Amino acid sequence: RVAASFAELLAPAELGATLFPSEGRYDELVVVREIPFHALCMHHLLPFHGHAHVGYLPGETIVGLSKLARVVEAFARDLQLQERLTVAIADWLEQELAPRGVGVVLSAEHMCMTIRGVRKPGARTVTSTLRGSLRDDARTRQEFLSLVG
Repeated sequence: RVAASFAELLAPAELGATLFPSEGRYDELVVVREIPFHALCMHHLLPFHGHAHVGYLPGETIVGLSKLARVVEAFARDLQLQERLTVAIADWLEQELAPRGVGVVLSAEHMCMTIRGVRKPGARTVTSTLRGSLRDDARTRQEFLSLVG
C-alpha cells in the first residue's frame, strides 16, 4: 500500500503545451490564482499543500489557461522543495512561452512543520520568483503582486 501510494503521488503528469499566437491582441498580464497543489517534501517524505498563483506577460504566444494549472500539477508530482517547485514552474513558462515576464507565488503548509518538529499548524511558507518585466519593472511587479493578493 505504501509503495502504491508513493507511485500515485509521484506519477509524472503529461505536459504537452498547445501554444497560440497572441497576434498582439492581448498584451496585459494573464494570472491564474489559487491553484491548489500538493507535493511530497524531499527532506521528510511528508506532504506539503497550498495554492499557486501563476502569471505571465505574453510575448508572441499564449497558452490555454488550464495549462497553467497543469504545469503546477506536473512539477508537484515529484519529491520537491517548495523553493525548487516555484522555480521549476517559472522556468517552464519562460522556456515554453518566451513571455515578456513571469511570476509565480506559492503559499503552502508543510506537514513537517505541522505534525513533527516545531508543530505549528497553520504556519504557511510563501515563495516567489519573478522574471523579466515582472522583476525589472516596478509597476508591473506591483500589479502582479496585487493581483495575487
